Amino acid sequence: MTQRVGFVVFDGVTMLDVSGPAEVLHQAGRLGHPYELILISAHGGEVTTSTGMPLSGTVTAAEAGRIDTVLVAGGDCLAEQPVDAELLATVRAVATRATRVASVCTGAFALAGLGLLDGRRAATHWRHAGALARRHPRVRVEPDAIHVRDGRYITSAGVSAGIDLTLALVEDDHGADAARRIARELVVFLQRPGGQSQFSTAATPPARNDLLRVLVDSVLADPAADHGLPAMARAAAVSPRHLTRLFHTEWGTTPARWVERVRLDRAQQLLLDGHSVTSAARHSGFGSDETLRRAFDRHLGITPTAYRHRFASTGPWSPPKGSVAHVDS
Repeated sequence: MTQRVGFVVFDGVTMLDVSGPAEVLHQAGRLGHPYELILISAHGGEVTTSTGMPLSGTVTAAEAGRIDTVLVAGGDCLAEQPVDAELLATVRAVATRATRVASVCTGAFALAGLGLLDGRRAATHWRHAGALARRHPRVRVEPDAIHVRDGRYITSAGVSAGIDLTLALVEDDHGADAARRIARELVVFLQRPGGQSQFSTAATPPARNDLLRVLVDSVLADPAADHGLPAMARAAAVSPRHLTRLFHTEWGTTPARWVERVRLDRAQQLLLDGHSVTSAARHSGFGSDETLRRAFDRHLGITPTAYRHRFASTGPWSPPKGSVAHVDS
């Protein structure tokens, strides 16, 4: 049976929150896994996106018929002011009868406004995570996650994270190979697991200082090399104190903290690529399993082994055999 996916939209909706997930599902259809996409709004007809471009042909919740998966798109207006009552009523109407309920970015504010996320973990754009937590204190906001699954609710971070979320939904329905084929077609990450940070050294703003640009490239090229402060200062031909000042000026951190984050990013990817903990520790520059474990605990609150089991695919996490884990219903 073709899955029917209802996108809840409204005036001011972020275009990519709709078009990104829709394109993932369109590509799934090209692989022989069809989804029927329905645009749903409070009054039907046309809505205007945040770019000013219109979305036409929306229907009301009553007109939508059977909906298997609801996806509430986001928009800055949902975080900046109370969610419109008619929009909340629309979300409630379609979410009540859906098997699966998802949100992109600030769409989580609509789900939270209905109490659907009370006692549950949820994600939203990092810029709005604090507002979501303050406005809805019963929601367990995870400000650094790309997407979070709790029961039948799946919430994601901002904008492009909606693509990651939808790839995870396709993996649920049709397997990891289908999700990977779609990711390759869209030229996006083959696997960007839900628990991966919204922030990464890969996304560090380019240094304005030419000296730092060269140094950063060398660290990223070989995180396992000697990147202690004295070695980095020698490579840059400056004093350790001056190098520390440059890092503070550019990124508000120390060279040591930045290098640790680079190595953590590399270790995460190595684990997802199938490396053992020992191998990931050695090739990322941490050296020992224990040093890697402490870094994971400090930054991610999880062990390397648990991370690998939890995020080796976009699908639901099952704890390693023999471990004890709390599972939310």
